[in-house]
Amino acid sequence: MSRLRYGAQVHANGIRQHYLRYGPLEAADLSLDPVILVPGITSPAVTWGFVAEQLATRFEVYVLDVRGRGLSESGEHLDYSLDAQATDVLAFAAALGLERYSVLGHSMGARIAIRAAQSCPVAMARMVWVDPPVSGPGRRAYPAQLSWYIDSIRQARHGMSAEDMRAFCPTWTKEQRALRAQWLHTCDERAILASFNGFHEDAVIESVVNVTCPTLLITAARGDVVKDEDVAEMQTLLPTLAHTRVADAGHMIPWDNEAGFYAALGDFLGASLNQKVADHGRQ
Repeated sequence: MSRLRYGAQVHANGIRQHYLRYGPLEAADLSLDPVILVPGITSPAVTWGFVAEQLATRFEVYVLDVRGRGLSESGEHLDYSLDAQATDVLAFAAALGLERYSVLGHSMGARIAIRAAQSCPVAMARMVWVDPPVSGPGRRAYPAQLSWYIDSIRQARHGMSAEDMRAFCPTWTKEQRALRAQWLHTCDERAILASFNGFHEDAVIESVVNVTCPTLLITAARGDVVKDEDVAEMQTLLPTLAHTRVADAGHMIPWDNEAGFYAALGDFLGASLNQKVADHGRQ
């Protein structure tokens, strides 16, 4: 049975923010902080549903549609900067009345979490950064190409099948490709361009020195988004930073090694997941 409770919208930071809420089937453990999950650059909230289902064996989970993606507000009138996205997260939590919460961000979502933490929000209990791009001024470029995103979005706008998506995501399952093909058209090109440019223009990694809450870095064993020297730099800046590499996984870690992702997460958020559920595979 699905742990998805509902999808809803809230007006926060001056825009319409859409989210999906997941939770345990039984009574929630009120001692555990809820988790706000912030996806990456072209990942609407629904594409992270399989992870939210597993997190929701123990936690209340809120999966955001980042502005310009999914069912959240988009358009040429919006500010798609990292600062705006970070403020969205804080305003979202405040609008829902969350007194304490953890943030789990993947890729762009991890950079959003880092920027949000710069204001030292007292309600932010923990953070998990999943393979955050370390690019920025004076740093090596993010390894993905902008055309990979834009070409697939434009094709999705005209109609795209799971087989069509194979050209962009050859290692994904048919179900994963079909879901991405279904939702990718909701990504506003202006938002994607701004975020991609921000990968190279925004100084993010240097600011981890200001993080005050417990933080876990989860990285992929394959690919070069986060290299060993990047981990060492971040741990020098933030000595309390915990780190785990997930074997047999590229940048989209839960898609490549879902069980490994949950194992890396462990009990960092306050409780371990129900492994009998987590090991059963994607939904």
